[in-house]
Amino acid sequence: MRRWTKRLLAMVLASLLLAGGAAAWKHEQLIRLAAVNTLFDADRIVANFSAMETMFGSVALDRGRGPPSALPEGQRIALPVGAEAWAAARQVTSLLVLHDGRIVFEDYYHGTGPEDLRIAWSVSKSWLSALTGILIAEGALALDDPLERHAPALAGSAYAGVTVRDVLTMTSGVRFDEDYLDFWSDVNRMGRVLALGGSMDEFVAGLTERTGPPGRTWAYVSTDSHALAMALRGATGRSLPELMSDRLVRPLGLARAPGYLTDGHGVAFALGGLCLTTRDQARFAQMMLQEGRWQGRQIVPRDWARAATAPQAPVPDGAKGYGLQWWLPADAQDGEFLAEGVYGQYLYVDRARGVVVVMTAADRGFRGTGVDAGNIAMFRQIATAAQPISAP
Repeated sequence: MRRWTKRLLAMVLASLLLAGGAAAWKHEQLIRLAAVNTLFDADRIVANFSAMETMFGSVALDRGRGPPSALPEGQRIALPVGAEAWAAARQVTSLLVLHDGRIVFEDYYHGTGPEDLRIAWSVSKSWLSALTGILIAEGALALDDPLERHAPALAGSAYAGVTVRDVLTMTSGVRFDEDYLDFWSDVNRMGRVLALGGSMDEFVAGLTERTGPPGRTWAYVSTDSHALAMALRGATGRSLPELMSDRLVRPLGLARAPGYLTDGHGVAFALGGLCLTTRDQARFAQMMLQEGRWQGRQIVPRDWARAATAPQAPVPDGAKGYGLQWWLPADAQDGEFLAEGVYGQYLYVDRARGVVVVMTAADRGFRGTGVDAGNIAMFRQIATAAQPISAP
């Protein structure tokens, strides 16, 4: 399927050039399409994931002028037996472990480094959840508000009647094919809209099919996060990068300004476009471990931080749990939750042990049977190894 997809994209490029399409299409759009064609190639994926903000439209978030917030060093741990083989098999590009807010393990692989802005993919959704909790506490909108109250463009779409709560729990009922291996799937059509400078707002507002009424059935629909972002923008009159900078990036004291991928209209790719360093991801995850509190300041409301990382959605029996755009293992222990993105991006949090594990990867086999469960099992082993260490 991947080989067929690449051939089709190559034919699209060739036909555009032969037909004089380069005159009609901006040079930048052709470059983006070529980038999409090779984005996940085995020999390029690692480097690509560290350069997404240069390959596509993007905007830098404002980290402010102050020094980075402290992320102190702790007593280093040895990884569990088998971790080295696991990291190689999963094409791990960085791994960082915090215990009680201190770095007890940090390493980078395949030529990556601590300054790389790695694409977060759907880990971005968990950042969006935190921002939503802040704005709800400020009174900008409410959980039971219909999205079209704040984003009128959604009134005639499949998102009509869907509430903020519904999209946070992925129970919108909107039909959306999330098959990354099918060239014609909705998620890949969306990717081409982004790559070619189209409008994400128009794409989401153009979805008209439903699988059922909102609020009843859980199904992972990435555009739910963009619809949520449309409501946040409408409720505040501000762009998502501005909101993210004001409410999260500067208060967290991130060390490097994150990048945010954008569509051709400068609108942030809310559902997967954040690009951050591994240490800055760790700052965010540690803040969520601490129930929204960071270095003496309550950034995300405590009640929201707890609710967002607890089961909220009607997932099938035996499946992984889902909170408010956060995941929980199927057999989650108290205070155990995750943010996840395709190709092996993870924030794993174990509140009981005081442990955070940040993993970035370029794992082309991330959809394989047992891969996700194996990753979680390794995170638990790492948490067990880290927990007995006392901070110096």
